[in-house]
Amino acid sequence: MSEQRLDGKVAIVTGGASGIGAATVKLFAEKGAYVVIADIQDELGKEVATSIGTDKVTYRHCDVRDEKQVEETVAFTVQKYGGLDIMFSNAGVAGSNRNILDLDLEDFDNTLAVNLRGYAVCIKHAARVMVARKTRGSIICTASIEGSVAVTGGFDDKGYISSKSGVLGLVRATCGDLGEYGIRVNSISPYLVATPLATKALNLDVSQVEELGVAAAILKGIVLKPINIAQAALFLASEQSAYVSGHDLVVDGGYLAVNQTFKFIQKPN
Repeated sequence: MSEQRLDGKVAIVTGGASGIGAATVKLFAEKGAYVVIADIQDELGKEVATSIGTDKVTYRHCDVRDEKQVEETVAFTVQKYGGLDIMFSNAGVAGSNRNILDLDLEDFDNTLAVNLRGYAVCIKHAARVMVARKTRGSIICTASIEGSVAVTGGFDDKGYISSKSGVLGLVRATCGDLGEYGIRVNSISPYLVATPLATKALNLDVSQVEELGVAAAILKGIVLKPINIAQAALFLASEQSAYVSGHDLVVDGGYLAVNQTFKFIQKPN
């Protein structure tokens, strides 16, 4: 569909060296965009850029906890490609605080610095450029179903859950600021995806994480992959979502919509 093309558009994808970010970089480039990968995984980031083609994709080291690095990455993008149309704020960490009774505040602060403060900084500097250049841009943030419901078990880090809840509020608040400039701000809330972040957090390999996701899933017959989230990002980046802003696009196969409390109770004969 022509509406899903990104011909000539310029995008930044933070956390674009692996997982959902890398899948999105590849898809955006396939759809005609020029993309800057902003990440701290230098070798992986350069490999992704080279595999796609450095005429379309560039890697730049950027730690989103450092506002100056984010600002400089945005300026670099504008200088190299002539503008900025899409900011996909996707960099994230899982954290390690499993129980509030043993809360490690240093770890908690770092998780929020990446997953929430870093997103605010990315929105700020992307929006400044878009406003100055009168670009009707699209800003997308990776949230999580855990921003809407806390899941117990291996992914119940207190900083992660708090940060993803905060992302939803940040998107709603900033869409109000930026709407008058024609800039859209949305988020994506994925179900469990077997990314490097998830496999590391759960201490499982890709197949084990996928099996875990399938076992708890509502929608059967499909395994959620990074490309599925990248396709959601493409929708929000493209003209197909031209009047969508302040929205959280949940990609969870109905997980949040269904209460599974009584799932395993036997039906009477």
